[in-house]
Amino acid sequence: MKKHTLNKVVVALLASYSLVGIAPVNAQEEQVAPDTDNTEKIAVVGARGAPRSVGTSPVPVDVLSVEDIEGVAFSDLNDVLKTLVPSYDLSRQPISDGATFIRPATLRGMPTDKTLVLVNGKRRHRSALVQIGGSGTQGPDLATIPSAALGSVEVLRDGAAAQYGSDAIAGVINFQLKENTEGGTFSAEYGQFFEGDGDSITIGGNKGFALGEEGFLSVSLEYNDSESTSRGEQYCESWFCVDPSLEGFNPDAGYAQNVTPEFLAAAQEMGRRVHGADVVQPWGQPNSEAIRVFVNAGYDISSSMSWYAFTNYTSSEGDGSFFYRYPFNSVMQDIRLQDGSIWNPLEIYPGGFTPRFTGEIEDYSFATGLKGTTEGDLTYDLSARYGYNEIAYTLANTINPSLGDASGTEFNPGTLSNEEMQIQADFLYDISDYTLAFGLSYLDETYDIAEGQLESYIDGPYAKADPWGFCSENAPTTAGLAVIANGSTLDCANPDDAVYQVMAVGSNGFPGYSPEFSESYTRDSYAVYADISGDITDDLFAQAAIRFEDYSDFGSEVVYKLAGFYQATESTGIRASVGTGFRAPTPGQQGTTNVSTRLPNGTPVAVGLFPAAGPVAQALGADALDPETSTNFTFGVTSALGDLNITLDYYLILLEDRVNAVSTRNVSADPTAGAAYDNFLALQAAGVVGAESIGGVNYFQNAFDTKTSGIDFVVTYGMDSDYGDTMFTGSLNYNKTEFDSDPSAFLNAENQFDFENGTPTMRGVFSAKHSYGDIQGLVRVSYYGDYENVESSAADSDIQKFDPEFFVDIEGTYFFTDTLSLAVGVRNLFDNYPDPSELGGDSCCGRIYRSDSVVDWQGGYYYTKLVAKF
Repeated sequence: MKKHTLNKVVVALLASYSLVGIAPVNAQEEQVAPDTDNTEKIAVVGARGAPRSVGTSPVPVDVLSVEDIEGVAFSDLNDVLKTLVPSYDLSRQPISDGATFIRPATLRGMPTDKTLVLVNGKRRHRSALVQIGGSGTQGPDLATIPSAALGSVEVLRDGAAAQYGSDAIAGVINFQLKENTEGGTFSAEYGQFFEGDGDSITIGGNKGFALGEEGFLSVSLEYNDSESTSRGEQYCESWFCVDPSLEGFNPDAGYAQNVTPEFLAAAQEMGRRVHGADVVQPWGQPNSEAIRVFVNAGYDISSSMSWYAFTNYTSSEGDGSFFYRYPFNSVMQDIRLQDGSIWNPLEIYPGGFTPRFTGEIEDYSFATGLKGTTEGDLTYDLSARYGYNEIAYTLANTINPSLGDASGTEFNPGTLSNEEMQIQADFLYDISDYTLAFGLSYLDETYDIAEGQLESYIDGPYAKADPWGFCSENAPTTAGLAVIANGSTLDCANPDDAVYQVMAVGSNGFPGYSPEFSESYTRDSYAVYADISGDITDDLFAQAAIRFEDYSDFGSEVVYKLAGFYQATESTGIRASVGTGFRAPTPGQQGTTNVSTRLPNGTPVAVGLFPAAGPVAQALGADALDPETSTNFTFGVTSALGDLNITLDYYLILLEDRVNAVSTRNVSADPTAGAAYDNFLALQAAGVVGAESIGGVNYFQNAFDTKTSGIDFVVTYGMDSDYGDTMFTGSLNYNKTEFDSDPSAFLNAENQFDFENGTPTMRGVFSAKHSYGDIQGLVRVSYYGDYENVESSAADSDIQKFDPEFFVDIEGTYFFTDTLSLAVGVRNLFDNYPDPSELGGDSCCGRIYRSDSVVDWQGGYYYTKLVAKF
């Protein structure tokens, strides 16, 4: 894998908490001893004004400390959150275009574009990737944030659009950066899976500096290099089998007589050369490498004014594989060249080929502002931020079939980028026992699709039958007679002659972005909000918020929220909230275009995703996208009984006009194919190049309404004894999403079933951390409930039920000194895997486990980690 050097680092002085809880600039040096006390954690998000304890917050909030984050053996923050927050789910999709590198996640059953991500209380910019399936999620890439930079993470599990803005339908995740003026940390971690692959090394560090006597500069850096894994088996299906000795080999298949030892040797050599394994199509995590830098700074200009800023730069690269193109499939067909001879892509790839997909991600941002208090006790926070994320794709080990023998084998399909600029002003004013918060913001967004390399999208001569005019009315033309005279076997009267073969257009696996679908999508918006909160009585805290937002492409909307906390007894509190939300589809969701090759039943099919408001989708009956709206309800109980703390929260999210990709509309150039042929004619009329080679089309729509309900249960207990200190933590989430309108016009029966049943409704995380002298031990158990998947219909015979699964993590740490420790641990100690997939579509092509499952299928992993604090 290509090794990165950091050729650009955006370094600027930066820092800060937002007005959502202003903290002193001169933060204390972080604690170096193991943390096992039972101090109640303080939440910044959830209620404006003075921060509140988790137990008295009017809405449920998880606060993850540095120790919590360091106790998880992952470098990707997505995996850290998945491990620690049960209502946060994450899947790995090894063959899913850009989702191979930026994985889709959910909070409370909602996609990540329904969760607002903040850094130091400021909105984090989105990634350039729009997930091409499901909801078309376009959210921030959490993997760009190094864990070494974090002081804490707050996860607000409640709708908060009226407080923080669009996207906060499911909740808010706020990453608070370190503010140390001195000292720092250094860590080095190495790990490997039980299978002997997926070697990973992570080196990270943080160093704090004083800016004079009144400021701080905290610099964090992280480097990670993770190798790929393979959890599949050799490709052996009824339509083609790489190894005839395998059980799935079909000697009666049409290809069998052509599977010579030379073919098999060439296929296995391709696997070793491209993937480093005998299998021609691996299933697992991709290779990845990243370097991440975050800088956070602040300075007290005076006793009443502070300056802050923070910036980041991330450069990462990953590469994975697409489906194996076996010999004799529709891509590997005979064509007639200009001299009348026969040519087949097997001359380039004698054992077939597996396209190799690479994504290079560049991400940087800068935010700065002034905050302080006027003589009239008005607190202000004036800020500006800029964020940019770019993904540049490369496709190798493939061809553009329509170019025939003139095709190259490596292509640059294009570049996606997302750019945001925001100016914001926030104010706080105390009125007796109440805090009035108000503010306004302006946001400008641009999503850009940059044209790919010409050869990656061009329709070459073989995109149509008889490109050289050899035949006319089943008889040879003058040109045809000439090549016959030179020895060609051309037979115009034979409809199966290679002269009539039509080949797919574009770099196979991921055709490039053509000029017709390469453009920029821009919009701007502004918002005004007001929020009042305070203690109505000694026992009752209440909060009310209202927000007005106006989008240049979707008009305006007003949303609100009411929340409260009542201290019923000395140890028990009751909290509740109700609120509305509004989420405008992003410019990326409105404009993204993608044509990718999929292999249902082993047959390569090009499936195109087109903008809902564009001519292609409109020709197929699509409507332009509208905003999503939501109503959220929560009700909870909190209890503090000595060292035992308990919270129990019920939630209900009603989401209307939910954006989702429609089930693929079949396309066929066969006049007898009915609706599929009508779709083909519509594509032709819309000017789609290579419509003959497209087998399916989909697009995003406001497809249906949903109802998501669930329960969060969190309990913590701290225990001190002569044998050490122990902290027990248990978190349990039940979540169920159902349709609240008829989706049948947009989703087929299989997609409807999997939408409601395809993920576990129950998730739990239970841990115990014990410290005794210089030794600290951690045991964590993660639980996933059962779930179901269907093959093609809702018939019982097509449904597979997946059993519950437990994963056990253990870690032991020895502290040589107060500042030097060594940890050794195992993730998934018992090497557990989810049930193998028994359904044809989810188990084909060498796949053993359902590859998009939120239940991890990589197996056990062991690691060691050295940490030095100074």
